[in-house]
Amino acid sequence: MTLLSLAFGAFKASPMLALTIASALLLVARSIYRYFLHPISHIPGPLLPKITSLWLHYHAYVGDEATAIHKLHQRYGPLVRVSPNEVDISDADAIQPIYVSKGGFPKAECYANFDIDGHKTIFSTTELKHRAPRAKAVTPLFSTKSIRDNMESIYGCMDRFVERLREDKATGREVNVLNLTRSLAVDVVSTHLFQENYNGTSEKGQTLSASAFVDAFVAVGRFFYLPNTIFVWSEWAATKFMGDEKTNESMDLIDKFVINLVEKTTCESLTYPGRMLAAGISESEVRSQCKDLLFAGTDSTGMNLATILRNLALHPSIYQNLSSEISSSAAVGPEALDAQALPYLSAVVKEGLRISMANPTRLPHIVPAGGWSFKNTYFPPNTIVGCSAFELHLNPTIFPNPRAFIPERWLDATEEMNRYWFAFGAGSRACIARNLATVELLCATEKIVRSGVLEGARAAERDVVIFEWFNSKVKGEKIELVWN
Repeated sequence: MTLLSLAFGAFKASPMLALTIASALLLVARSIYRYFLHPISHIPGPLLPKITSLWLHYHAYVGDEATAIHKLHQRYGPLVRVSPNEVDISDADAIQPIYVSKGGFPKAECYANFDIDGHKTIFSTTELKHRAPRAKAVTPLFSTKSIRDNMESIYGCMDRFVERLREDKATGREVNVLNLTRSLAVDVVSTHLFQENYNGTSEKGQTLSASAFVDAFVAVGRFFYLPNTIFVWSEWAATKFMGDEKTNESMDLIDKFVINLVEKTTCESLTYPGRMLAAGISESEVRSQCKDLLFAGTDSTGMNLATILRNLALHPSIYQNLSSEISSSAAVGPEALDAQALPYLSAVVKEGLRISMANPTRLPHIVPAGGWSFKNTYFPPNTIVGCSAFELHLNPTIFPNPRAFIPERWLDATEEMNRYWFAFGAGSRACIARNLATVELLCATEKIVRSGVLEGARAAERDVVIFEWFNSKVKGEKIELVWN
């Protein structure tokens, strides 16, 4: 009797058993192919990531993806296979070809999971022809001149932030500076780009009204690598069965703010929504683009500034050095961006950006047709490759004692240090708001230290634990300071 006859007989006797056996054999065959015969089988890595993407999905979901991959690099070297068709690279020489040269490689399809209300945003779109007219319309708002021209309004946001911090300090209780820095960040973004202040620093509640909205988008990072169809259904289920009233209220508040903003904006307005409308973008999409901007600007810059303030409280000597530099310089005012000329202040901000891990995980892109060779290793077309800020910024060869806050390392920065600095990404798809974010961090830090409000502050928590999603989430959603 032939094997085929036996299989047919088994199927007739027990169809479910035969189907189970067949499925198991297919899984075994696929695993053997992926491990031994796949086009990137030559890339080192442990068994599970080589044969299934579940390893990556699991670590992305629980929020330790960057740490798990970091351990693989320590074992296997600069190239590590983290999924059957994905490779993480810890070598800064890969940044230029992946993200910069000729516009870089295309973004991976999983970025579509950051679409908002059915619209692709400047960040989430994978198509350059879709991004180009939108980015072109608003890029002038992020120029040094545009920011300089609006510094009086931006400084007004910072003055209100310092006063709010002073008020909270006077209570004698622990102060959640992450909540306050988020409040400042949303005010600066809305004031500069929308010409309408959200007034987060004026809110007296324990939590910024926009925070639940921001946190809901941060949580998307748990499912970043899912195929978009599966992601959409997962998001729907999470919203329907696990949504809470606080998040819904925050979402509704942001929706109303953005709807009102766009409704009263004309194509002649030189604001972010006005420039979008003038470029022929629909009102529905403009609302989505504004929501994306509010989310990204509030979350990342808020996290970065809170990290800087916490580390100044943790390191009194660094705070004193910075205070001395600022005190000995002319006051920085709305008429200039003089804060950028203070070397130690710039070093403090750059070191804060290095260790804050606002966006710790990989920026995955796709190897184009023709393949790619990197240092004698060939990557076939459609391989997903990427670098992460976590891996590059914590390289002990480039940054000795990498987890320590040492601004002095930037006062005489080496070429290697600058190559490995990846806080805003790189190339044409780097963070569009990086100029605004940098100026905000420099000027806010200068304003806070000059005011003296940080004197006597100390960190309430011994450690800040983050979930390593695409946008990190602080466990407990607090970075707290207390005053002696």
